[in-house]
Amino acid sequence: MVDRQALVERLDSIRAQVADAARAASRDPEDITTIVVTKYHPLELVEALFEAGVRDFGENRHPESRDKAAHIHALGDGARLHFIGQLQRNKARQVGRYADAIHSIDRSELVQALATLEREGTEPLDVALQLSLDGDTSRGGVPLDQAVALAEEVAATPTLRLRGVMAVAPIGADTDAAFATVRETSERVRTVVPDADWISAGMSHDFRSAISQGATHLRIGTAITGNRPTAP
Repeated sequence: MVDRQALVERLDSIRAQVADAARAASRDPEDITTIVVTKYHPLELVEALFEAGVRDFGENRHPESRDKAAHIHALGDGARLHFIGQLQRNKARQVGRYADAIHSIDRSELVQALATLEREGTEPLDVALQLSLDGDTSRGGVPLDQAVALAEEVAATPTLRLRGVMAVAPIGADTDAAFATVRETSERVRTVVPDADWISAGMSHDFRSAISQGATHLRIGTAITGNRPTAP
């Protein structure tokens, strides 16, 4: 059973904090999209968030995200599913068929897998490059010095539309410095794909810092949804 009143109170609190952080950075709060991460949460919570005005939902596990996608899209009125988890090559086309955006493109083999993607309609799939800020690619992310080359490969793939970059600040890192690196890498990517202006960065504990460095898309979970249920 979802406590809708508590959920809306948390959502309103985060919206206010995002607006405050945006104004402190001399930015328009309307330029920032909050993706609410609903991993492991029931469809009832997704519906309650939609009724409260949320249109962007984040999931990071296939097949859970696949199972939720049809329900999210059935809500209508611009509801979108963002896949934000690490992506396996053999699952890439499956995810690409139901997701509205994939934020975790980090290697050429994923681009190649998605090059033969068949989706409903004619629009290409929105994607972002996941960056590795600490060089440990085992946790996902393209090395920073390879980001521009990967951006060029995505841009040359008709089934994909490069929207920008995504990153997670390393544990224990100076978040301001980490997100400044993301912003700088975004600027380099935009020298080859000028309209790839998404910066997907910032979670429940560090979104203020991400906003100060230009984040356009926040990925916020427990600060809005409350404690996450255990994995099914």
